[in-house]
Amino acid sequence: MDPKPLSIWNRVVISALSLIGFVGLWQAAVSLGGIDSATVPGPFQVWQAMVRSDFLLEDIWTSTRRVFLGFLMAIVIATPLGMVMGISRWIRVIFNPILSLIRPLPSMSWIPLSMIWFGIGEEQKVYIIFMGCFASVLVYTIEATMRVDTNLRMAARNLGASRFQEIFYVILPASLPTLLSGLKVIMAIAWTCVISAEMVGAMSGLGYVIIDANEYGNTALIFAGMMGISVTVLLLDIAFRGLEWLLLPYQRGVK
Repeated sequence: MDPKPLSIWNRVVISALSLIGFVGLWQAAVSLGGIDSATVPGPFQVWQAMVRSDFLLEDIWTSTRRVFLGFLMAIVIATPLGMVMGISRWIRVIFNPILSLIRPLPSMSWIPLSMIWFGIGEEQKVYIIFMGCFASVLVYTIEATMRVDTNLRMAARNLGASRFQEIFYVILPASLPTLLSGLKVIMAIAWTCVISAEMVGAMSGLGYVIIDANEYGNTALIFAGMMGISVTVLLLDIAFRGLEWLLLPYQRGVK
């Protein structure tokens, strides 16, 4: 028999206590000399660096905006193409070789070409994020589409549904849980891409904050930039869970 699931309140309290305990142990290790604060600053030092940085919130917003633009572009282009590839074997045969060439390339490999094509402006940063996410979104969409129960598709066809209706009313809702789970993973990949892009030829963003702090040996600000990434991604993950709760009402009771 499955144990009784924890309530939302219990999960919040346990998670908060776990985080407080981790931060407390971290600060204690630094304060007692177990860790050299010059190389690994304590939470209090990191907090001070965040407070003293006049532009950290602006840099967080800059990176978040770039992530959203590149990420949404990848979704808008890759999701319809992925569904078509998931439905049609011939389309998969045509595009799979191209996908196999693009998928292994890390986002950093696109930096030199993107600087040649777009310079070092916003378009270059967004392009790197787009290329870092596109193949992953495409693969997740193809897999999610191919896992849709064939009986559901056949029932829709027997009821006279057109191909568009089949995609919109059957395939999309059925593949949405898998696709949303994949997009949460890809969101983290998008952040990896933007940090890589901002470490080269950028004057703003969290990647720039981290690399600039490294030049001056400011480890506290490096940690502050890293914490900015972690907190932002955590908030986005919570937003994704809210989106799942809204779009997947039939899964709200599933643990």
